[in-house]
Amino acid sequence: MSDCLFCKIAAGEIPSRKLYEDDLCLAFYDIEPQAPVHFLVIPKQHIASAAEVDAGNSALVAHLFEVIAKLAKEQGIGSFRVVSNVGEQAGQSVPHLHFHVLAGRDMTWPPG
Repeated sequence: MSDCLFCKIAAGEIPSRKLYEDDLCLAFYDIEPQAPVHFLVIPKQHIASAAEVDAGNSALVAHLFEVIAKLAKEQGIGSFRVVSNVGEQAGQSVPHLHFHVLAGRDMTWPPG
């Protein structure tokens, strides 16, 4: 998608503080961290949100979670939260599937 912020970041058109990259996804640090550790994992393929996950792209989503687990282990993070907002009312500000990984502080419940 030509006007998608995360598509532009994935394509290298907009700089980011990369944490990880492979052919399918990109992980980078959030520009407004909400925890001592806060990074995003996004697919390079444009998927608008978790509401669009289906049989045709679910293997890609599984890969994103494999990357999240790998990065958490590499960074010595034993406890973390993974968040994906769907829609404006839920707080999704960029309409491209992404997972926030937050760690390094107590996470309260309920969130929000």
